[in-house]
Amino acid sequence: MDYKKTAGEILELVGGEGNIQNLTHCMTRLRFNLYEEGKANRKKIEKLPGVMGTTNSGGQFQVIIGDKVPDVFAEITKNSNITSHGNNTVNKSANKNIVSSIFDFIAGSFTPLIPVIAGAGMLKAFVALFVSLKWMSDKSETFKILNVIGDAAFYFLPILLAFSAAKKFKTNEYIAGALAGSLVYPDFVNLMNNHVATVHFIGLPIKVVSYSYSVIPILLAVWFLSYVDRYSNKVVPNAVRTIFAPLVTLLIVVPVTLIVIGPLGSYIGNGLSSVMALLYGKTGLATGIILGGTFSLIIMTGMHYAFVPIMLQNIAKMGGDFVLPIMGMANLGQAGAAFGVYLKSKDKNLKSLAASTSFTALMGITEPAMYGVNMKLKRPFIGAAVGGAVGGGFVGAFGAKAHAVVTPALASIPIFIGNTFIYVMIGFAISFVVAAVLTYILGFEDSKEDSNQSKMNENQVKEVSNPVNGKVVKLSDVRDAAFSSGAMGKGIAIDPSEGRVVSPVNGVVSSLFKTKHAIGITSEEGIEILIHVGIDTVKLNGEHFAAYVKQGDKVKTGDLLVEFDLEKIKKAGFETITPVIITNSANYSEISTTNQENISEKETLLTVIG
Repeated sequence: MDYKKTAGEILELVGGEGNIQNLTHCMTRLRFNLYEEGKANRKKIEKLPGVMGTTNSGGQFQVIIGDKVPDVFAEITKNSNITSHGNNTVNKSANKNIVSSIFDFIAGSFTPLIPVIAGAGMLKAFVALFVSLKWMSDKSETFKILNVIGDAAFYFLPILLAFSAAKKFKTNEYIAGALAGSLVYPDFVNLMNNHVATVHFIGLPIKVVSYSYSVIPILLAVWFLSYVDRYSNKVVPNAVRTIFAPLVTLLIVVPVTLIVIGPLGSYIGNGLSSVMALLYGKTGLATGIILGGTFSLIIMTGMHYAFVPIMLQNIAKMGGDFVLPIMGMANLGQAGAAFGVYLKSKDKNLKSLAASTSFTALMGITEPAMYGVNMKLKRPFIGAAVGGAVGGGFVGAFGAKAHAVVTPALASIPIFIGNTFIYVMIGFAISFVVAAVLTYILGFEDSKEDSNQSKMNENQVKEVSNPVNGKVVKLSDVRDAAFSSGAMGKGIAIDPSEGRVVSPVNGVVSSLFKTKHAIGITSEEGIEILIHVGIDTVKLNGEHFAAYVKQGDKVKTGDLLVEFDLEKIKKAGFETITPVIITNSANYSEISTTNQENISEKETLLTVIG
């Protein structure tokens, strides 16, 4: 690979230097934060020499390179105006596009809240299901407690959003939390409960508005807070800044929010929901077809986060949201297309990948099917889009709704319990079947198995030992599309029971990332193996890891390579599942995995033929 040429082409195809907000790299990927993700030409990037694929995760556009990523990264920083700071680069000269900035702000504010919103939403959905099935009385104390647990995250959503929005605006999170707390303070809430329309503060009228469950008012308020906080910290003398700067900030921001920003944000939110409900009521079929057919593309660009405030506002004000059912149709379309590939393909490896990714898509994790199967084969992605459009049009025509914000799929069926439940279920079936049938009809380039290749000489069979004690997990079940899609190569994953990694072969340490979370080994026979401890553990910057070898060291099977603190990594919020990948899989005719459920060090993990 010509690193300089590849680096220059990647830089151009992500939209140029002016589109790069931030650039980092891990063991295998360039990780771009782009001002406008839509400018990145994924198709052309994926065709570049040395590029294994692309994915979008956590607000980052990721270009998968493999163990040569440091060389490409170095060329990007060396031959551009982007200055390097360790593994991080920041382009200080780029001008932010306002639309991109809004999407980035919304995504950054809501992404940290997705787990609690999803968990609380599912609990509310299950409680509603139990009540509808007469398994629980809505008068019981158990119901009331479960309702409190499920509803608290939404009732106090302004406080949760205040913290995450403050991080995005780089202002004081605790002042933002106090600001949000004032909006849902019981005495203020009771004014509305007592039908008080207006109160006064130093003669200025404050309209009493309910801010519980709201989104837009607090986002606008924290934006205003970020400017006032910077100003107060400038003007207040250093000697008393700790006390008086927050005082000045609160005395300005809270009244302005209650008098102007809060009511304005409330009107905007309610107006937006009303307009969308009106449009949906008149054009539900067309809206469903358009959104259902394009939602997978919207997810790929990261713009789906812009719908989250609308979803929450719809549920709070109208009792249900219509975007989620349509999004569910797009997800089932991806699952159906992957299933169509399973039915059509003659290649056993592709069939296995398609079947497993179809199932995970049915459960709501669509990235492996989308990136690993449908987009890679091209025509199945068309089948998925058509399936999503047909199903979306169906649920749109019947006004289907969801009652909690959770990734819509079979695993989250309870969120659709209500008058339109049956239409969502029919829509799911339509999307899946249409996508599967159309994919089967359209076909794709399939590599049929060569029966002669399966009859390899025993001398060409090589074994790779297990490097980590633990439970065996299919690679397709790893929650990272770069691995589960097979873009990095074939292999398997281990859910570790012990925090140590040993060499799986006799060979040499070909690469060791300085954060120690990933290590490359090249065996004496030329097998290139990547052992990647955890998902996104590059963000730990080496914390909780210790390496006992360095790049270039010769190792024997069973030699200790790396130790890691299993519990501390989990407490830090990272998955410890460890993919073991043959990165030069294309050099071999077949790579088979162990059938064991649990496996110890030095036992055979992978068999390489060819």
